[in-house]
Amino acid sequence: MTIRKTAFGLAALAALATSAPSAFAQDLPAPVQARQGQMDAMALNIGVLAGMARGNTEYDAEAAQAAANNLVALSQIDQRFSWPEGTDNFSLDGSRALPAIWENMAGFTEDYVAFGAAATGLAAVAGDGLEAVQAALGPLGGTCGACHDDFRQSQ
Repeated sequence: MTIRKTAFGLAALAALATSAPSAFAQDLPAPVQARQGQMDAMALNIGVLAGMARGNTEYDAEAAQAAANNLVALSQIDQRFSWPEGTDNFSLDGSRALPAIWENMAGFTEDYVAFGAAATGLAAVAGDGLEAVQAALGPLGGTCGACHDDFRQSQ
């Protein structure tokens, strides 16, 4: 197995380990499982890029581009079926979604659109070198943090 495959395998394993509660919460309603799966896929791809940006893994233009393209694709998933009322953390064990999502769906949607825009910006430069990835990860991380601060229960 090449070093690159090993690194990707370890990144995938780390992402699954940190998301194990959502990955194995089979009793959750399908919309919750779907949105948690989408967030896990986002985290996996961000992890690949962050590993490169931090110097934990070697920069690989092809892998960086693939991860960034995946984030763009994930940002384009229509969310209308993923957030039914009654699936917040006060109504359902296993959900970290705060009721604020349903109280401010417009703000939640704005954050999701901002993530898509940042992912698109990252994808535009992901193959251009480590410095370009590092610069574009800041805005992407900012969109994640903005949404998590307002709409996700802390661990």
